[in-house]
Amino acid sequence: MFRSALFFLLLFSCFFAGAQSFKIVPLGVKGGADESNLSSYMIASDSSDSYVCLDAGTLHYGIEKAIDEGVLAGNAGDIMKRNIKGYLISHPHLDHLSGLIINSPDDTVKAIYGLQFCLDVLKDKYFTWKSWANFANEGDKPALNKYHYVTLTEDNEVPLEHTSMTVKPFELSHSSPFLSTAFLVKSADAYVLYLGDTGSDEVEKSDRLSRLWNQVAPLVKSKQLKAIFIEVSFPDEQPEKQLFGHLTPRLLMKEMHVLQSLAGEKSLQNFPIVITHIKPAGNNEALIRQELQQTNPLQLKLVFPEQGKMLRF
Repeated sequence: MFRSALFFLLLFSCFFAGAQSFKIVPLGVKGGADESNLSSYMIASDSSDSYVCLDAGTLHYGIEKAIDEGVLAGNAGDIMKRNIKGYLISHPHLDHLSGLIINSPDDTVKAIYGLQFCLDVLKDKYFTWKSWANFANEGDKPALNKYHYVTLTEDNEVPLEHTSMTVKPFELSHSSPFLSTAFLVKSADAYVLYLGDTGSDEVEKSDRLSRLWNQVAPLVKSKQLKAIFIEVSFPDEQPEKQLFGHLTPRLLMKEMHVLQSLAGEKSLQNFPIVITHIKPAGNNEALIRQELQQTNPLQLKLVFPEQGKMLRF
């Protein structure tokens, strides 16, 4: 009797330890050059089809790729209108929001989430009648009120409208003094961490990443954090003066050592690190992959997302 109960308890524990909490559809994974494949990831609770976008560099073409892969079903325009419930924009560079701007005439009413510095640029530079049209609820008149801005504040958790998820933002340094954002997305008791463009603390002369690692280390330790999406834009040969607020394989591994020192020995072994924003110039992609795989003493589970192919964590 006791042995049977113990067996089922262990089976129950293993099932939930391996249970998936999130599904993520990469609509764009690169950091430039190819305008059809720029940073954008649809994220939803695993049991839901109500997504938000983590950045929005590419939308329509990425959805079409996901349809071709059998990940999404239907018409790309309908999926954008129906299933994407809002946009989390890490920073206002075009490779992270051009898809949102271009597709805005055909989109439906929803929220745009961001820290104040990011939303200010959307209001002042993009959704204006001089550059496009103001599809938002603030800024140039007339405001068309299709989108409404939700101003996030650092460390403050807020619900993501029409989903079961919440988000907490953290400031990042992206070529000081300019900023970017990390989004900690929560579903039930599970989390995914997505970082927009970021430089390392070492190069940026900043403590923003170290503050972020302090915040998420307990979630790594408790195994509630399911994955980290983080950029590696350039190979190690890129001079520091030409990083412009980005990471290399060496700098990423240095930051991961900091995180492990806070979360505990071997806490990152086989932990999913999703590599985003590779700049595809020359042989950068192959070189970055090689350097990451050859310098991985923490035994991270390195994930290289592909446009349109589902990820589950």
